[in-house]
Amino acid sequence: MNLDSFFGLKKAGTTVGTEISAGVTTFFAMSYILFVNPEILGQTGMPTQAIFLATIIASATGTLVMGLFANVPYALAPGMGLNAFFTYTVVMGLGFRWQQALALVFFCGVINIIITVTKIRKMLITAIPELLQLAISGGIGAFVAYAGLKNANLLKFTMSPDNIMTINGKAYSAAQHLYHGAITSVVGGGGVTPALQNFDTASICLALIGLVITVILQVKHVPAGILIGIILTTIIGIPMGVTSLHFSSSYSLGASIHSLGTTFLAAFSQKGMGSLFTSPHRILLVCVTILSFSLSDIFDSLGTFIGTGRQTGIFAGEEEMRLEQEPGFKSKLDKALFADSIATGVGSLFGTSNITTYVESATGISVGGRTGLTSVVVAILFMLSAFAAPLLAVIPAVATAPALIIVGIMMMSSFNKIPWEKLEAAIPAFMTSLMMAFCYNITYGIAAGFIFYCIIQTVLGRAKEVHPLIWIVSALFVINFTVLALI
Repeated sequence: MNLDSFFGLKKAGTTVGTEISAGVTTFFAMSYILFVNPEILGQTGMPTQAIFLATIIASATGTLVMGLFANVPYALAPGMGLNAFFTYTVVMGLGFRWQQALALVFFCGVINIIITVTKIRKMLITAIPELLQLAISGGIGAFVAYAGLKNANLLKFTMSPDNIMTINGKAYSAAQHLYHGAITSVVGGGGVTPALQNFDTASICLALIGLVITVILQVKHVPAGILIGIILTTIIGIPMGVTSLHFSSSYSLGASIHSLGTTFLAAFSQKGMGSLFTSPHRILLVCVTILSFSLSDIFDSLGTFIGTGRQTGIFAGEEEMRLEQEPGFKSKLDKALFADSIATGVGSLFGTSNITTYVESATGISVGGRTGLTSVVVAILFMLSAFAAPLLAVIPAVATAPALIIVGIMMMSSFNKIPWEKLEAAIPAFMTSLMMAFCYNITYGIAAGFIFYCIIQTVLGRAKEVHPLIWIVSALFVINFTVLALI
């Protein structure tokens, strides 16, 4: 197969070498999900080794479809905010069994496929005003940079006991000293104060070294500078004791395959879908939870596509015209949305939470990835990671954190095009962009931007100029937040 003709490398202004480098960079930037996802979902009682393999299967499948069908450089994996919602809200907070939660994720995947095939997702993209699209693009940058700062452990958060709201998903009591199964989650209120960490640990110092190295490589325009930065930081971490060369066998392929039988098709078992609608008084709760999953899944991916695609030209110009004017799955964005929508369904079948397009794809795009060959490389590396998981675990999170920070900075250039001097534009732009970082959730930022955009346009007497879909989605966000607050 001629890679140039199949992926259109020359037309996209890229080469096989560049695409491979981009794929490796993207994979390294998001490989943490292979170990973090089992850790989070495992708290529901699901076997972690099954989750590990389910994560690989769903991520590789979705990413491969993205590369071969849509021919765009995006990778998919279980969403970080969505897996936390699965564990701490749906299972621990609302009392669903993990099998039922997987069934809810399956329904979310079906909804995503329906609204993609019926062009509702495409209509929604064309309905979003340019102001909010620019804010989403810059907001994705702020989100990515903040994720990098957090992964680098450069920030610390101070919280007094008065500001602790819940521990392990239950209301905090100062009189309680022991917690069954140890403490797995702590939620604080507005009294949590962020600050800069003291540079007194090896991991924090390594993150700072890695950031300096990556900055130098980028400003000197060194080819594959971000990937080189990750590799050099990992190597420097060996004598510092941060990069561990202890190859753990905790995620062996044989054990994972054996364990997968527990989660595979569990969504359709009696403990899953078979018992989901048996209690009439919980049907409303089931519907609202599916809505929450769907809204988060839809707008996480849309935000990533809009934020990176417009800025790099992947979804701009000719592609925007094809999206708006041609029927069927003709444009790359049409195909990318379809690839994203089927991945969640696949994930629920094998035993993981919602699959979404990863914002870390921006790291590969930043080093020149422009076609689906980048995604194919990521998918292959996901499949190989089933055999090389112990080796993959060697790369510390602080080695990939500098890449996220730099990529986030580059993506924030969209802020230049927003008329901040006009308050009616600045308010929804701020709510969209910075709320993504502050809430650590792309969907919540989009929700805040949509709602305040509608409010401001109404106050200014321009309510009729707001696209009906924006009104509908804003109303769904309000309903979702309201019901979740009451249950």
